[in-house]
Amino acid sequence: MSDPYFQHLFASRIGGSDYGKSTDIYKFEKIKRAKRKALDAHPERKLLDFGIGENDSMAANSVRTVMGHEINQPENRGYADNGIPEFKEAVARFMAHSLGVHLDPATEINHSIGSKPALAMLPAAFIDPGDITLMTVPGYPVAGTHTKYLGGSVYTLPLLDENGFMPDLDSIPGDILRAAKLLILNYPNSPTGKTATREFFEQVVEFCQKNAIVVVQDAAHIMLSFDSEPLSFLSVEGAKDVGVEVHSLSKGFDMIGWRMGWVCGNERIVNAFADIKDNTDSGQYIAIQKAAIAALDDDNIPRAVRSKYQRRLKKLVEMLNRCGLPAKMPGGTYFLYIPSPKGVAGGVPFDSAEAASQYLITEHSICTVPWDDAGSHLRFSVTYEADNEQQEDSLMAETEKRLQTIQFEF
Repeated sequence: MSDPYFQHLFASRIGGSDYGKSTDIYKFEKIKRAKRKALDAHPERKLLDFGIGENDSMAANSVRTVMGHEINQPENRGYADNGIPEFKEAVARFMAHSLGVHLDPATEINHSIGSKPALAMLPAAFIDPGDITLMTVPGYPVAGTHTKYLGGSVYTLPLLDENGFMPDLDSIPGDILRAAKLLILNYPNSPTGKTATREFFEQVVEFCQKNAIVVVQDAAHIMLSFDSEPLSFLSVEGAKDVGVEVHSLSKGFDMIGWRMGWVCGNERIVNAFADIKDNTDSGQYIAIQKAAIAALDDDNIPRAVRSKYQRRLKKLVEMLNRCGLPAKMPGGTYFLYIPSPKGVAGGVPFDSAEAASQYLITEHSICTVPWDDAGSHLRFSVTYEADNEQQEDSLMAETEKRLQTIQFEF
């Protein structure tokens, strides 16, 4: 089949004239294919899926009740643009009583259709061709992808176990610092589960003031903090002078798929985001914003979500340790990040976490997500579907039964 006439018109940012011809397979597509292969090869064996990265429960009934009412209100039918004042006011209340951060809802908060679009849009406020975004790896790549779309480049900061999964800001070369405009952080961190300390955030503020760099802190998992109370970057003195924080109702409020989040912090940066957003989308459906208000005003919702995933993680850590896999409780998120084995005794060695993950899926129908960006690690998620603790325990027992048959080598 010959190329379409427009083949040479594709932008270089997505591959140019070679777009659509690559044989590379995206990591998560490889996992999906391996899942299908395992199910076809062993239909009698249940797939134990620790790779899912989204909450397994519906939003709270109280939130769904509000949504059911609001979708029938004619005043909610129009465009929301940059958000309704009531939602911004609810965010301000939440930030104050849950995180100790006081914000002006009119100027320091703007809603977004989830955190992903916010992370995609914010680079457009700062990045010109030749500029650099500093990003931790492993991590969520969206801000880096859009930095490259805009003609900038990404300088990666590996999150290593020996550094406590914190970026080494002192290691960044001077020429990189001079060209850097953005520092993208994510704490509690996905996938490592590391939570930030106040001392680290204070270091970040000093670093950014010294080097004239703007911080974007992705706080999507903030309400899933286990080793300390949720810590907002904006609660640190000077933080509002150097950046913004991006929040989501997906992880901590069981509102996966509702696409509801916000950007808050420095007034000028929030306004720049609002200008870009105004030229990108027309706002989230107002009924969803009103349902989100009900969620933000109910402390019991994130408390219950946090308790559930903390309980599941403790069970997973204990079970993996019994099976010879080194695991320790993460500080936050619903992810568990462990060193990948080098192989199986008497079997084929693993040259990467991806190889180990593929082995677990195809040979034992256990799904994990591999990360090879900063050393080889496997990520387990406790967002598997289970209606009660009995089902959780049953899943742990079946997983342990299979893993006990494997002698891992490290």
